[in-house]
Amino acid sequence: QVQLVESGGELVQPGGSLRLSCTTSGRTFSNYVMGWFRQAPGKGREFVAALRWSVGNTYYADAVKGRFTISRDNAKNTVYLHMNSLKPEDTAVYYCAQRGGSFYSIDSRDYDYWGQGTQVTVSS
Repeated sequence: QVQLVESGGELVQPGGSLRLSCTTSGRTFSNYVMGWFRQAPGKGREFVAALRWSVGNTYYADAVKGRFTISRDNAKNTVYLHMNSLKPEDTAVYYCAQRGGSFYSIDSRDYDYWGQGTQVTVSS
């Protein structure tokens, strides 16, 4: 079983920055993809970014491209989401997720394990 624990969400002003962390523990896949998703009130879960752990390839939703960066620390089994130039529409609960295999997906149904989520609120 894999456990994912997110942290770093908080209230931030528009234009500000945050870094979210997601630490993985337990028995993980030999090959996997780490993804970040978000869910705003009354909306479905939306793909934000993904990273193929073995090779480091990254993928982004158009809404965050150029503002958000996904990265990893192998030694800490941690994936990060660096968020810059935050906008009120970025307000959501952010979840990290893990998908076994080598191919990333923007569909949340393709991910096997999920964290509990961390709240990001962008407001003045």
